[in-house]
Amino acid sequence: MSEEFSRAQRVSEVIRRELSVPLQRQSRDHNLGLVTITGVDVSPDFKQAKVYVTSIGSSLEPADVVRYLNQHSGPFRHHLSVNMKLRIIPRLHFVYDESVENGVRLSALIDSLSKPDTSPDE
Repeated sequence: MSEEFSRAQRVSEVIRRELSVPLQRQSRDHNLGLVTITGVDVSPDFKQAKVYVTSIGSSLEPADVVRYLNQHSGPFRHHLSVNMKLRIIPRLHFVYDESVENGVRLSALIDSLSKPDTSPDE
């Protein structure tokens, strides 16, 4: 079981690395902003892969960026098939990763709690 786990991790990391270049090219060509892959989860049978992305500096909503990437996942999958030596190239499903925004929001909340209140009486 641990061998499968480590292989899935290795495949996920290679997919993340291999997709980064064409994803940056595609996002630059179509004004998607700075699209970053935050993680990849591969199914145990390697037929499906969830690619978690964030987008910064885009005029589009995150849902629109993800919709665009999912509609154009074919060229990304083809890129993987050319650059990876796998028997099965997983179908890619892009998902917006909200953890970065949640982290920024939590950090702002913590910062606001740590600041001393400045009341007009002082």
